[in-house]
Amino acid sequence: MMRTDQRPTLLLVDDEPTNLQVLRHTLQDRYRLVFAREGERALTLVREDPPDLILLDIMMPGLSGYDVLRRLKAEPVTADIPVIFVTALADAANEERGLELGAVDFITKPFNPQIVRARVRTHLTLVRSEEVLRSRLQIVHCLGTAAEFKDTETGMHVMRMSHYARSLALAVGYSPESANDLLHAAPMHDVGKIGIPDAILQKPGDLTPEERQIMQQHTVIGARILGEHTGGLLRLAAVIALNHHERWDGGGYPNGLAGDAIPHAARIVAVADVFDALTSVRPYKDAWSTEDALEFIRKERGRHFDPELVDAFMSCMPDVLAAQVRWADAPAALVA
Repeated sequence: MMRTDQRPTLLLVDDEPTNLQVLRHTLQDRYRLVFAREGERALTLVREDPPDLILLDIMMPGLSGYDVLRRLKAEPVTADIPVIFVTALADAANEERGLELGAVDFITKPFNPQIVRARVRTHLTLVRSEEVLRSRLQIVHCLGTAAEFKDTETGMHVMRMSHYARSLALAVGYSPESANDLLHAAPMHDVGKIGIPDAILQKPGDLTPEERQIMQQHTVIGARILGEHTGGLLRLAAVIALNHHERWDGGGYPNGLAGDAIPHAARIVAVADVFDALTSVRPYKDAWSTEDALEFIRKERGRHFDPELVDAFMSCMPDVLAAQVRWADAPAALVA
């Protein structure tokens, strides 16, 4: 049923009516409020209509606040709801215990209404920021998937090569955060294929020189689709889309860049992309064995690929092979 009140919903849980009354006066102007006086009732309300944030007392009859938090964290549907403990237990041990269980904050009674409003506002802002990030990542993956509907590659290709790229990035010293950015940007490397005519993109035989020139424009088209940005995920994705077919020896496209002039992230994606293309079935070829694909990568060390990245790729093969199994293509009979 659609809520008529679209304000953020707070669940206030406390066995003392006076405390609930004070919280109501503090928060009712800005938020939709739901109340519970014991833990089981609180859990029922959460399941019926998950709130945006919970303010939870610790010392209650029946289930304690700690018990309620454990139950919330144990269920995937409720695990991400932020919980702020509002309690008279002011010692550091109780605060530490609550934070270890997964509470996002700890407010001690008697509380300052302005502090309560500020803490609630801060944590709701964090929730919204995380929702925006999730939405952006979903859009990113939708862009990556869009190109697959025009191509002969499968959706699992972008999943595999993106995870290969992340493993390689970690192997050469990227921080986990930067490696994850690469994981999320890499699926858009071929988004420019949307702009390539089907007759060329899906041609079973060799391309003519003229057709090959058109095909190579998918790098430029991809960068244009992703747009110009000063930073962030889309900037990284655009750089990769434009440059992932450049070669270490300068023989690639679209700009004939060589060596360190090629953006590092694009060099990583080049290795990951080629390895997965070689080891995957395509309408025009059988899958190569892992050994044959790695031998090709080694031969292209210093020609197609950055030598340092080739060496690092060999060192992270356990992770690469694990991703290969996890994101394997479905058997042909299942996708026909």
